[in-house]
Parts: sequence; structure tokens; C-alpha cells
Amino acid sequence: MKVSVVIPALNEEGIVGKTVKSVPLEKLKDAGFETEIIVVDNASEDNTADEARTAGARVVYEANRGYGNAYLKGFSEASGDIIVMGDADGTYPFDEMVEFIQPILTENADFVMGSRLKGDIKEGAMPALHKYIGNPFLTWVLNVLFSTGISDAHCGMRAMTKETWNKLNLHTIGMEFASEMVIEASRLDIKIVEVPITYYPREGESKLSSFSDGWRHLRFMMLYRPGPFLLIPGLVALILGISLTAIVWITGQSRMHSLILGGLMLIVGYQLLLSWLYFEAFGASYGFSTSSNMAKKIMNYHSLENELILGVILLAIGILLGITVIINWSTVGFGALFEIQTAVFAMILSILGIQTIFSSMFLSLLLLNKPK
Repeated sequence: MKVSVVIPALNEEGIVGKTVKSVPLEKLKDAGFETEIIVVDNASEDNTADEARTAGARVVYEANRGYGNAYLKGFSEASGDIIVMGDADGTYPFDEMVEFIQPILTENADFVMGSRLKGDIKEGAMPALHKYIGNPFLTWVLNVLFSTGISDAHCGMRAMTKETWNKLNLHTIGMEFASEMVIEASRLDIKIVEVPITYYPREGESKLSSFSDGWRHLRFMMLYRPGPFLLIPGLVALILGISLTAIVWITGQSRMHSLILGGLMLIVGYQLLLSWLYFEAFGASYGFSTSSNMAKKIMNYHSLENELILGVILLAIGILLGITVIINWSTVGFGALFEIQTAVFAMILSILGIQTIFSSMFLSLLLLNKPK
């Protein structure tokens, strides 16, 4: 059997050579493996490529920067029966590779995830923000939404069979690539096994950006499961908003605070529902996910013309109410305004109309890529 070790590298001069040499070639050979080491030079501006080559790696180039871009290039070049991935910065224990791939050999695992949180995190290797908040939170969200049952969703040391890689339909180019791998593996019922590993302090400057990278992962999970993030909060806000505004309209009582709060919740809820549809349409159109049954029904009956008509009607009613308010206001010489409630209703209807018009056009553009 053959093992391909794929290591992305961006300006890792001074450590990439040590990382390449840490791959236990003799130990792998004794275990019956042929080994190739592929370093993906992700448009480095230093001596990364030459250092990796001198250390014994085959260097391939990926001009488009990005964690996902680098791995997509490296995996396409890999010829091994088993592919092992890890960073070039010295944080992952490549010297433990023989033990790391054992679940594939002895437990019929298709995909192996390292777990730093179940293993040994050396002092200074992981910031407290990542260790106690960011990583546990994102892992928890991933487990809740996709039932992956793993403890460390963003550990970068992983292994999989070549057959597994061929099954995964991966697209993302940035750090969210790590989440996409796990989500796709879970969605395809690929057997995932975790192995505790040792995590070391990195050498050189970190490429991570805590909040932007965290948002990338969260945003990507929303593409697959927008319901908990957008649909449920949107429905709650919309129902409460409609209830409050309806009470004011039906009773005719002057309850400005209720009307303003209801109008705000109605508009926010409606926008959340529209955003849910955007995420569903985008994910389905570009192959990131399959739409939910509810979204499919809505998009099946989607008609740009009908939605434009609805939006125009809402906007027209809002404008007419607004004109009525202005006329009545002019009769009192533009003095004190006593039709504030009507003005608020006019504003709410106008906003809903504009949202509907532009949302219908945007949704139609998204669905152009998915004729069915």
C-alpha cells in the first residue's frame, strides 16, 4: 500500500523542512507502506518550496491562495491508497502517523480525525479563546446540525482512503474546507474515527484569523442547514410581529410602542425568511447542499411575475396610505400630526413591498443555475 502525505505551505521557511523530515519514512516502510510527501506551495514569497524539496518532498504549486485551494491541489496530485493531511508549521505529530492510520487498517474506518482536545495540547499551542470557546462552540454546532459525534471539528490532522476522497464533492477554497470535509463525510455516512493526538506550538507567524475564520465555518454550516439559523427565528419574529400589528389595527387603539415593536419584528422576521430562501437556493444551485422539502415547494412555485405583483401591491398600498397621511396633514397646515399609526403602517407595507420585489429578482437569479 501507498501513503500520500499532503502538506499545504504558505511562507513556512524555517519549519517546512523539519515538518517533512518528521514523516517516519522508515517506520512506514517497516509497516509495509510506500510513502510520498507532497508539499503544496500556496504562492509563498520565501524559500518554502526549495526547503521542502531539499527535505525530500515533491513540491506542487497552487497560485490561488487559500487553505481549501491548497488541499484540493494536493489531493488531486496524491496517488496513495491512504491520504494523510496536516499543516507545515510543526503543530501536528507526523511522527505518530503509523498509529494514526490504524483505524483505516484495523477498524474499517474511511476517515480519521485527530482530536487535540482528547489528546495532549502543549503549553502555548492553542490560544485560550480557541481552546475553551471557539473550537468547542463550532464543534457543538456541527454535532447538533449534522450528528457527527466528534470532539474536535477543526483539527487539521486527518487521514482518509483514496476511495473516500473520490466520494467527497468539495468546493470551498478557504478555512471552511475543514468543515466541508466533515459535513460531506457525515452526509455520505462515511465511517469517521477519532484518534487523540499531541498538538505542539507552531513555529513562525500564524495564518489564522480567529473571528473571520470562525465566521467562515459558521457561514458554511448555514449553507447546509439554514433552518435553525434563519427559518425558525424568522417564523417566530414574523408571527409575533403580525400579532402585535394586527391587534393595533383591529382594536384601533393608540398603542404606538406595540405598533413600532410589531412592525420591527415583522420586517426582521420577513427578511430572515427571505434570507433562509437565499441560502437554500444558493446551496442547492451550486452543489453545497440539497434543499429542504419546504424550500423545494416554495421554489417550485416560485414565479418572478407573481412575486413582483405582490411586492408592487404591498408597496402601492403603503404609498397610498402615506399619501393619505400627507393630505390629511396638509389640511391642518402641516402642524401636529395625529395619524402616526397610519404613517407607521404605510412604512411597514412599503418596506415589505420593496423587500418582496428585490428578493424575487435575486431569487430568480440564484435559480438560473438550477433549471429543475
